[in-house]
Amino acid sequence: MSDEILAVTGFFHEPSKTVSYVVSDHKAKRAAVIDPVLDFDAGGCLTDTGPVDAIIEYVKQERLVVDWILETHLHEDHLSAARNVREALGGQIAIGAGVCGVQAELARLFNLPDFACDGSQFDRLFENGAGFNIGDIPARAYAMPGHSGACMSFLAGDTVFVGDTLLMPDNGTARADLPGGDAAELYRSIRAIYGLPPETRVFPGHDPEHKGRSPAWETTIALQLEKNVHVKHDVQEADFVAYRTRRDRGLSKPDHYFQALQFNMAGGAAPPPDTNGVSYFRIPLNALTGAAKPFKLRLVH
Repeated sequence: MSDEILAVTGFFHEPSKTVSYVVSDHKAKRAAVIDPVLDFDAGGCLTDTGPVDAIIEYVKQERLVVDWILETHLHEDHLSAARNVREALGGQIAIGAGVCGVQAELARLFNLPDFACDGSQFDRLFENGAGFNIGDIPARAYAMPGHSGACMSFLAGDTVFVGDTLLMPDNGTARADLPGGDAAELYRSIRAIYGLPPETRVFPGHDPEHKGRSPAWETTIALQLEKNVHVKHDVQEADFVAYRTRRDRGLSKPDHYFQALQFNMAGGAAPPPDTNGVSYFRIPLNALTGAAKPFKLRLVH
């Protein structure tokens, strides 16, 4: 399969450092959209469709038909625009079947006893190894738990979309202390990805720190094995788990953590409106352990 058949266009969302993708078979004019983003102003609790509007406009200009809106996991740092894409362009919203366990954990956190923790908020739940097509290009979904319990990677041709399981080599890997996360599972998932051919193109879901360079979102298995700052070819599981656990212990939760999880666990939908027609997020107080942002009181004389 030639590289020209599978076209990949990335859309970088600066506030969350997220990369959304339009992946297409340009010959068949069929496409998948991966991890689309809504803008969210936490101070005013306001959403904006600017980032996803750019994706929708691109798809229309290219005259593509969207068959899939793929979520690599339940994102904890931005609100999903999957439903905006579906409303504008059609397609099925799909996520890994592991989402059900994450939903159950979040339903307990947010005290939502009536929330359906069965993945019914999505159009399709992918089991590990499930096959699907992007146009005439065969693709497959693989469970990659570790960053969270619902993580999946999507392999199409010589290209893999890894979500937050791997970042660019100079950023290493994402945290493993989110709902359903586990550092040992993350290591094993990365090792599974490393089993792909060295020339396989790798597209991560974020580029959080790119000091000294422009944002980037394409690498290869060979480059990850050689240069990934957390998991090079010779890093052992125990060493990675110790490092990842120690690092995660010092991290604050993402700025939009509670809002993003509530929105995304519902398949990219706001909580049901209250009697006044307004939707409200629930913010649990002191319900989580972890690092708080440092604050120092300065005396002024």
